[in-house]
Amino acid sequence: MLSYFFGGSSSGGGGKNRDLPKLAIVELREQINLLSKKQSHLQTQILKQENDARSFLAKNNKNLAKNSLKKKKIYEAQLGKLEGQMDTLEQQLFSIESANLNLETMRAMKQGAKAMKSMHNGLDIDKVDETMDEIREQVELGEEISDAISRPMYTGANEVDEDELDEELDMLAQEATLNEPAQPVKEDRVALPNAPQDKIQPSTKEEAPQEEEDEDERALRELQAEMGL
Repeated sequence: MLSYFFGGSSSGGGGKNRDLPKLAIVELREQINLLSKKQSHLQTQILKQENDARSFLAKNNKNLAKNSLKKKKIYEAQLGKLEGQMDTLEQQLFSIESANLNLETMRAMKQGAKAMKSMHNGLDIDKVDETMDEIREQVELGEEISDAISRPMYTGANEVDEDELDEELDMLAQEATLNEPAQPVKEDRVALPNAPQDKIQPSTKEEAPQEEEDEDERALRELQAEMGL
């Protein structure tokens, strides 16, 4: 059985055995198609005989109508046998196709196993571990070389005091604050009344008392001078 699955045979007929499922599938499909055509023909004859029986019965010809019904029964019996054959062939076709699919799957798995065996030939777990260790060592070496190349040559010249940077940053901030222009203070404006347009006439009544008051002061100063005060 296994020799059939994997294509081996003691009589040298492995090639024929491999083609046998395909030939069987082709023959079964052809036979099913032939029976399907025969099925359509019988169904047509059954319908025709039934219509003939109706027609003869309408003409009161019962004998011909009875003969048509007999033919219909014969065709129906043939159709039943034919449909049974078709069911059997379809089940057999399904089984062969399923078995052939399993066979092709087994062959593919066998080829895959051969390929894996060929690829693993000469390899063992110790060699694989040794190779992986070498790869890890080379990767680590490459990282060390990359770090060494990217490291600055003059480390002292590139060192920066963080406190000194903070002090300088504070000084720049203070200078920026002092250099900012002062914002003008908004003053509330008080609305003043408009100046009168008419000219103010000098009042003559007020000038007279002023002149009289000046004369009295002058006379009082003269009297004080005379008295030596």
